[in-house]
Amino acid sequence: MKLKLHWKLTWIFCSAVIAGLLAGYFYLTAHLKTYLEKNLSNNLKHQLLLTKSFLETNWLDKADLAEANRLAHHIGEDLGLRATIMRMDGQVIGDTDLTDAELLQLENHGSRPEVREAVQTGYGTSKRFSYTLKRYLLYVAIPFGQAQAVGILRFAIPLSEIEMLETKLRQIVIVALGLVFLLSLGFTFLIARFVSRPLTQMIKIAQAMSLGDFSVKPSIRSDDEIGDLAKALTRMSDDIKDKITAIRQESARLDAVLSSMLEGVIVTDARYTVILMNPSIRKLFLIDGNPEARGLFEVVRDAGVQNIADRILKSREALVSAEIFIPHGEGKTLRVNAAAVLRNGVLEGAVLVFHDITELRRLEKIRQDFVANVSHELRTPISSIKGYAETLLDGAIEDKNNARDFIQIIYQDSERLARLIADLLDLSKIESGKMNMVLMPIDLKPIIQRTIGVLKKSIAQKQLAVDLNIPVDLPKVKADEGRLAQVFLNLLDNAVKFTPEGGALKISARIYEKYAQVDIADTGIGIAPEDLPRIFERFYRVDKAHSRELGGTGLGLSIVKHIILAHEGQVWVESQPGRGTIFSFTLPIV
Repeated sequence: MKLKLHWKLTWIFCSAVIAGLLAGYFYLTAHLKTYLEKNLSNNLKHQLLLTKSFLETNWLDKADLAEANRLAHHIGEDLGLRATIMRMDGQVIGDTDLTDAELLQLENHGSRPEVREAVQTGYGTSKRFSYTLKRYLLYVAIPFGQAQAVGILRFAIPLSEIEMLETKLRQIVIVALGLVFLLSLGFTFLIARFVSRPLTQMIKIAQAMSLGDFSVKPSIRSDDEIGDLAKALTRMSDDIKDKITAIRQESARLDAVLSSMLEGVIVTDARYTVILMNPSIRKLFLIDGNPEARGLFEVVRDAGVQNIADRILKSREALVSAEIFIPHGEGKTLRVNAAAVLRNGVLEGAVLVFHDITELRRLEKIRQDFVANVSHELRTPISSIKGYAETLLDGAIEDKNNARDFIQIIYQDSERLARLIADLLDLSKIESGKMNMVLMPIDLKPIIQRTIGVLKKSIAQKQLAVDLNIPVDLPKVKADEGRLAQVFLNLLDNAVKFTPEGGALKISARIYEKYAQVDIADTGIGIAPEDLPRIFERFYRVDKAHSRELGGTGLGLSIVKHIILAHEGQVWVESQPGRGTIFSFTLPIV
């Protein structure tokens, strides 16, 4: 059982009191008998001297036996002890406990130790067994006489009286010591309680501080050590409160910074235990739950991250920079910069910062593909123009029949080149936001009808059936008429080009929430599923050879996508190979 402080102090003080009382008890009992005997001996001696004066005053020369025995009885009864009167030669002539007849039969006491000592020194004492009275007695003797000693006066007292007195005094001492102990116990408990009460209060305050409650302050105003402790506890409480507040503010600022960072951050200790992960990195690696206090490799199961952490924590490289690819989802490319955390030259952990460069790498690839595609698209017509021009210069111009065909080919390739350059310029303007668009309320049906009229010849050559389903009550849309006509022309031109003879086209529109949705469906060759995600990329063709034969530049759908996005709409495609394609887009209604 746990003892509280006031009980500990009580037991300590009581133990000290008990030890002192026991020492006093054993000391008193050890010296009590000696003290009592000495004190009794001194009292007997004093009484003996007084009685000696009495005898010397009342003693008649050559007093007879009866007179001496009468004096002995008188003295013994008055003093409550055994008085013996004897001559100098040791003959007993009076005794408190004997009759005259018994005195005549009593042996001579001249050889008794106290008698011999009294004759020799004037005072004698001894403790011994009395064969006359059959018990232990204390004897004191003294000569008496005025001019000279005429006799010896002896007193005797039983030692049992000393033992009785000693027992009674021992009981008194025990009772007194017991009372002293009880009083000491009470006072000690009160004192310990008084001393421990402030400490108990400070313990409660310290417990409240450990739970984050710093409002309670000690009410102790003493100037002793406990008061100093209370003042120190108050100062410590205020300091801890201020420091915790500062730490919380700093932690809140750090959390705000880390939470708002687009870059992912991981901090580990030297044993790969995660100390911190911000929300960005949790989102990148799809981490649920609290990753802190867990192993890095348990949380982030990626070989690239493990390799970078090993280079910092095992190989002791100060800085590491590398790229990793995480395949989940659409896949992301990350640039990881890692640095060692050093304190006084000791490696304590690592900091890893993850930059998402997926879009950068995608744009680099698009740029590379764009350069390659533009180079390829330009090379073909330029090579054709150059070849036929050289042929004409070499003399073919004189051949009227072939010269006309060559010039026609040069003209077609130059037209194709002009369309490509125009599309590139349009796409560049749209992407850079430099293309001016005038948005106004527009009816969709007239624009669609004009576009069908432009493609009327091509539609007739392929004998395509066209179904135009535009509701009469379709609201106007907010759009740039010229750019919207370009969208319809690109989509309908593709539908006509890739639909076999005898096929069908269907153009429909409907209201979808706050938008007008337009669907352009055909019964053409369709698009393979693996090509659908890239269909709106620049220069991407499903059937490159067939598209080039049909005069396409590979930029039409990309232009469509950017024009629709500039109108705050969406564009998408659905298709099944051999069964046709549906291009859909939305425009905000007025």
